[in-house]
Amino acid sequence: MVELLAPAKDKRCVSAALNNHADSIYVGITDYNMRANVANISLDDIKDIAKQCHDAGKLLYVCTNTIVDDNQLDKYKKQLSKLETYDVDALIIADMGMINIAKDSSIPLHLSVQANITNTEALKLYKELGVTRAVLSRELSLNDIKAIKKKSPIEIETFIHGAMCVAVSGRCFLSSYFYDRNANCGECLQPCRQEWKIQSTEDKQLILTNPEDNALEKSRLLSPRDMCMIEHIPELIDAKIDAFKIEGRARAPDYVATTVKCYSDAIKLYQSGNWDNLSSEYMPQWMNELKSVFNRGFDTGFYFRVPKKTSYDNQATYKKVDIGQITNYYKKINVAEVKLWDELKIGDSIIIQGNKTGSVTEEITSMQVDGKNVDSISQGLVGIKFKNIVRENDHVYKKVELNGE
Repeated sequence: MVELLAPAKDKRCVSAALNNHADSIYVGITDYNMRANVANISLDDIKDIAKQCHDAGKLLYVCTNTIVDDNQLDKYKKQLSKLETYDVDALIIADMGMINIAKDSSIPLHLSVQANITNTEALKLYKELGVTRAVLSRELSLNDIKAIKKKSPIEIETFIHGAMCVAVSGRCFLSSYFYDRNANCGECLQPCRQEWKIQSTEDKQLILTNPEDNALEKSRLLSPRDMCMIEHIPELIDAKIDAFKIEGRARAPDYVATTVKCYSDAIKLYQSGNWDNLSSEYMPQWMNELKSVFNRGFDTGFYFRVPKKTSYDNQATYKKVDIGQITNYYKKINVAEVKLWDELKIGDSIIIQGNKTGSVTEEITSMQVDGKNVDSISQGLVGIKFKNIVRENDHVYKKVELNGE
């Protein structure tokens, strides 16, 4: 059975992943992960999140995969003992010094993609250092991965969905050059996502994105499209990859819920033996759902060829508008009292997000104000019937379609 590994930047994302059948979750803690610019999970919260994952029969991995100095190593030694007591299931590490410290702990070690593993000899060496799994370089083809898996002495993990980086395994210096923010310490501001052109001293220009029309405004020559491998789940499973990883620890709970559900459903369909008969029926729905959340257009990374398609801006088909918060939930009748500060009407779709709720989507079919049915409300308290369980203090967003805008 292949493991489906989901990203989480906060407790809402953790619940979104668990509620949609992720097998494991990876999170980052402050100072030691590659997403320092997003709201990372505090060390004190790891205990509760680990228990939540374990109660659900799932695993929790903690990213500590930045490049560090001696002062940070001293702090890391102190944090490591806490992570041991929290029963974390693995540490994701890239720095050799951190591996040397962590190998004596009771926590299994997973090698980050930042280590850029491309051959089995490297895997043999890391096994001697105590590593039990390695995330292989994103620059490998599927044939490369198959060959490595046959001889690998440890488990292998590969990315199957999410953002791709122009630099080899994310080791980039553009952000340091332009903004003095070190990408290898998790501070990347992604200048590669801007529009670029190459200009010589003779004023000759090279625009690689659209050679047929030379459209500078579409030039994203440093920004590859996002990876999407859902159509190739059979090939990936047959390659005997141990874990499939979804990228996105900077993404919102609805992104996590959507991507995890689509890939979980696809994996189950193939493992049930019904892929050939039913995948053509489900694939359009999965692709539409994946396109609805944050994405820069889709490609297949390096799995089958060197990617040449560059990315667009975010191509999501809806946006979330903050319209309210749940003030009470009456579980026996599945009704919530919602405080609204923006308009809501029958037929609207809303997204509810919270630490335990994760991210769920509902269509409004009935609303009441002071015990009377209403078709719309501009603001104030309203009772709404829900199919899913929601909770007090959950945030409510209106789902606004962007097609045609």
